[in-house]
Amino acid sequence: MEISKRKRYTILSILFFLPVAFIIIMLTSKENYNPLDIVRENISELPANKDSIQLKDHITVLSFWGKKPMDNSIAALNLKELVYDRNKGFKTFQVVVLLPHEAKDEAEELLKEIKSYEDLRFWHLLYTDESEIKRVFNSLRSDVQLDENLANNSVYIVDKDLKQRGRLDDRTDKEIENEKPVYGLFDYDCIQVAELKNKMAAEDMRVLFKEYRDKRKGDFAESNKRREKDIKQSNE
Repeated sequence: MEISKRKRYTILSILFFLPVAFIIIMLTSKENYNPLDIVRENISELPANKDSIQLKDHITVLSFWGKKPMDNSIAALNLKELVYDRNKGFKTFQVVVLLPHEAKDEAEELLKEIKSYEDLRFWHLLYTDESEIKRVFNSLRSDVQLDENLANNSVYIVDKDLKQRGRLDDRTDKEIENEKPVYGLFDYDCIQVAELKNKMAAEDMRVLFKEYRDKRKGDFAESNKRREKDIKQSNE
């Protein structure tokens, strides 16, 4: 009888303390919440256009399809399915593709192929001069350059304040433990499904949206000094 009573008290104690432990863990995780790193500031604004599409006040995924958009069909489809479809419901989110004027027919055809009768209202094709494409691209921090057709397979996250987001330290826990050299993640390769799905869509975009939600609610405390120091050191 005494053993049975002890078991009952043990079970009741566990049932009581489990929710408390969960709340403590949630509060601790919130306290330790870190925003997505700023990897470059003062990103160049988009060229003037009739639809008034701009980076300012938007969370933008920026892409460059170049003169031959069909060559980027796989990257475009991955971007649509893994990033756009997942985030299109968030306020101020958009995908912007910068292209030269000559690519218009092919780009429109590619957009039709990836549309699949779905809402692409927040996916913009912006045609401009080659110099304007290079101006915007050169303001970004990137591990890959545009090819001779003004294209690459990467996309870039630009926040509402014209700051490029990414990771100043993209090492795995094991790499950190083994003291491997620091490397960052400044652009996301749309051909690498795991990178696009697991790092960009599932983690980095989610963290950025959470940051802006917390700012609106007044729950977000920026660690400006730490981030400014990281930016300065990463740019040296």
